[in-house]
Amino acid sequence: MQDSQAVTEMKKLLFEELELIARTTGALLRLVAPEHWEYRPRDNMRTLLELAQHLVAIPYVDLLILQEHPHNDIQQAEAEIDRERTAEPLSAWMSKGLSDLKAYMEGLSDEDFLYKTTKPFYLEHGTAQAKWLIEIVTHAQHHRAQLFNYMKELGYEVNMSHLY
Repeated sequence: MQDSQAVTEMKKLLFEELELIARTTGALLRLVAPEHWEYRPRDNMRTLLELAQHLVAIPYVDLLILQEHPHNDIQQAEAEIDRERTAEPLSAWMSKGLSDLKAYMEGLSDEDFLYKTTKPFYLEHGTAQAKWLIEIVTHAQHHRAQLFNYMKELGYEVNMSHLY
């Protein structure tokens, strides 16, 4: 396989995983009863709603961060997403972020995808675009697992089939 084909395949696989995360996140969110949105497992943890808002924001907000938008832009985007309080509009944010992220990553040359670095407002060093995409996938995966655990704690009959 030539290098260009390998890069294309790597992007394809990472986006398949992110699309799975988005699809299953939406399905999990649609199961949440309105009275459970304020559930907080411990005082030092997010509510289920805050967790959902953060999770669905990942593709959209992380794209803004990797594109080196200023902190104010990031905060405004997060505030807009935080106004959503039900499954469908939350899921729509994740889908929009995923679509925007995919368009950005597919627009990069192989060289830029692998080697171009951008620096977020909170770090002194840059990160390659390929690594950003991997981090976005793992970040979303981490918080989807938290959502799954919150739902288990609330007694929802969710299992591994809800994740694949």
